[in-house]
Amino acid sequence: MQSSVAITQVAVGPMANFSYLMADTNAKKALYVDPGWEPEKVIAAAKLNGWEIVGIVVTHFHYDHCKALPEAWELLKVPVYLPKGEGESIDESQYQTIWMEEGTTIPVGSQTVQCLSMPGHTPNEICLSAGSHLLTGDVLFVDGCGRVDLPGSDPEKMFVTLQRIAQMPDATVIYPGHDYGPSPTDTLGHQKKTNPYLTAALRGQKEFFGVRGV
Repeated sequence: MQSSVAITQVAVGPMANFSYLMADTNAKKALYVDPGWEPEKVIAAAKLNGWEIVGIVVTHFHYDHCKALPEAWELLKVPVYLPKGEGESIDESQYQTIWMEEGTTIPVGSQTVQCLSMPGHTPNEICLSAGSHLLTGDVLFVDGCGRVDLPGSDPEKMFVTLQRIAQMPDATVIYPGHDYGPSPTDTLGHQKKTNPYLTAALRGQKEFFGVRGV
C-alpha cells in the first residue's frame, strides 16, 4: 500500500493541460509528469510542498505534453523517462534518458511508480500507477477518452486499452492529461457509470467504435 504517495495537479498552458507531481510525501521526493507548458509553475508547486523533483516523465509525445521538456530539464537536470516506441526522435544524449515500457518501474523516494503501456491514442502511451492513483494522460479523461484519428493512433488498440483500465479496482482515482470533464479527477468506479467511451468499451468493440465514431 502506497500510503505516502500524493498527487498534485497543476493546470498549465492554453489547451487545458495538466502537469503532475507524483510525490513520496515522507521522503519529500517527486516526479514531474508531462512538461507541456509553464515548468516554473510545477517547480514552484514542488517547492511549496518542500519536495525535491528527482525525475521528469513524458507520458506520450504530443507537443502539448512535452513542449517544455528542454526548459524543464535545463532547470532540473534530473533523469528523463520517455516512452519507448515514441520518443526515439528525441536526442537522448541531451538528457539522462531512461526508456519506459510495460513493467518499467520508477523510484520516487521509498515508493515505486509502475509504468503501464496503454496504446491507442499514440503507439505506446504510458499510464502511471501508484497505489490507488492512475495518471491516464490522453488515454482516459473524465467522461471522455483520447482521439484515435491522429497519426500513430489506433482505435482497436484503444479499445483493448480501455477494457484493461476497466478491469482495475473501482476505488482507483484517475488523473487525466486535460481538464476536459465536469471534474478534474474521478474514481474509476464512477467513470464506469458515466463515461460513454468506457461503458461502450465494456459492451464490446462494435459499441466502442460506434460511440468513438470510427
